[in-house]
Amino acid sequence: MERELQLAVYTAMTIAVWAGGNPDVIPTSGEIWPRPREIKRGFMTMVVDPMDFRFVATDYTCDILKQAMARYQGMITSQSSFGPGCLKEPPTKNTLRVVQVRLGSECEVYPHQDMDESYEIKVNISSTYGSGIITSQSIWGILRGLESFAQLLIPDGSLYKLTATTIKDYPRYSHRGIMIDTARHYLPVRKIEEMLDLMAMNKFNVLHWHIVDDQSFPYQSNKFPDLSEKGAYSKYHIYTGLDIAEIVEYARVRGIRIIPEFDTPEHMKSWGPGQPGLLTSCYKGDEPDGTYGAIDPTNEKNYEFLKSFLEEVSDRFPDDHLHLGGDSALEGLRCWKSNPNITKYMEKLGIEGRYDVLRAMYTQRLFDVTWDLPNKKSFLVWEDVFDRGIELPKNVIVHIWILHYLDFWKQSLREITSFGYRAIMSSCWYLSDYVGNNWRRFYACDPRDFEGTQEQKNLVLGGEACVWGEHVDATNIIQTTWPSACAIGERLWSSSKDTTDPEAAAPRLEEHRCRLLQRGYSVRPVFSSYCDTDVYL
Repeated sequence: MERELQLAVYTAMTIAVWAGGNPDVIPTSGEIWPRPREIKRGFMTMVVDPMDFRFVATDYTCDILKQAMARYQGMITSQSSFGPGCLKEPPTKNTLRVVQVRLGSECEVYPHQDMDESYEIKVNISSTYGSGIITSQSIWGILRGLESFAQLLIPDGSLYKLTATTIKDYPRYSHRGIMIDTARHYLPVRKIEEMLDLMAMNKFNVLHWHIVDDQSFPYQSNKFPDLSEKGAYSKYHIYTGLDIAEIVEYARVRGIRIIPEFDTPEHMKSWGPGQPGLLTSCYKGDEPDGTYGAIDPTNEKNYEFLKSFLEEVSDRFPDDHLHLGGDSALEGLRCWKSNPNITKYMEKLGIEGRYDVLRAMYTQRLFDVTWDLPNKKSFLVWEDVFDRGIELPKNVIVHIWILHYLDFWKQSLREITSFGYRAIMSSCWYLSDYVGNNWRRFYACDPRDFEGTQEQKNLVLGGEACVWGEHVDATNIIQTTWPSACAIGERLWSSSKDTTDPEAAAPRLEEHRCRLLQRGYSVRPVFSSYCDTDVYL
């Protein structure tokens, strides 16, 4: 026990001795995560001096590109202090001083579902100098290419080593997301931005923001300020309009979409105090018991409220997708059953006792009030909505989550896509449900691994890793998510034929984990091993 205590205290201060140590995995050097589609390496190696190196835009440029080149220039400079330290003197030959960044078209303003993220990298070496080019027709491809180029550099003292390399790369799935939950535990803006940094470093492109739930309402609405004033944990645990704008912009320049989720008709207890009449009053016998459940679907004013509220949400979040939630909670159904006004309403419509029909009617009304929201083309719902037999509009994407510990998600995807609906999958990627290193479990999961036609499989847009907030807050969200999410990122980006063997991926994952540490992010270890940065933490 005393020895275990000593190890826990001194882990961050200790570095293994390679000659005498016995690490689980020997990391690779200069490998890219997630794995590119095509990569060819030469035999010649050159040196990169970060103090004599720069990116140069040779064709189109814009604010996103300028910021990205400056960001990666700074990253390369800061990382160069780590490494074995073999190269001490400034190089005189075989040096790469400039990488041309060739953007083939004008920049798009915001990332989107169908954005082009393909890119090419060419690093050539002669006897005296080297040349480097990153090429893409899209600013989003340039961002992915800059990340891959930065990963090719092998720190060596104050310099880098770089091998002649040619890369052609593009993603397998267009929707590669991570879901965060800021209702159960509030996450400061700086922590969300740290998550966005790590997402960009692993080529994720969607932050699904489950922003409110039963526990708290941290979203500050200008139209309905009482929602957060009476529903947030405190006046400090909120996201103002300026906070949201900052997060959206931070994500935008990294090629990441922000899709907010406002879950209804249940998971809404925190909405109630700030919007009287919104929720259904629960009864015990003939009297209200003082508690509230799901939204009251019989109150016409509630639909007017939702339309006005979601119009504001649409203005603040420019992505053309919005997550409407829709998963079930037994507490909400109990209140509907106990409320005499709900019972009378259902009797009047001839659906007495048919709460599935009542829920379907609410869902249809929700689609009615959202179909003409500004800048919104598609909506996401949890698979519960489809499972109730509701006929969904074809612009709805079904989000699979149920029974992630079994393979029932395969049956769900087969059924949902057979009706022609698009889908994303999270069932086997609930990071907050697993303690320890389960990256191999996550790496084994493929969203298109179900029985169906190729047309059906093409309807699967990708997936999301879910980080629910019951036991996750700012103190542990990075370690809970990373580097486990790296495995998911590779499955969503890379070719399926190249990413099926976790043992082959392990050395590359270990290198990538050390890389993230070098960049200043306290990601969790995955093996008994060491990184050169350990003694500096």
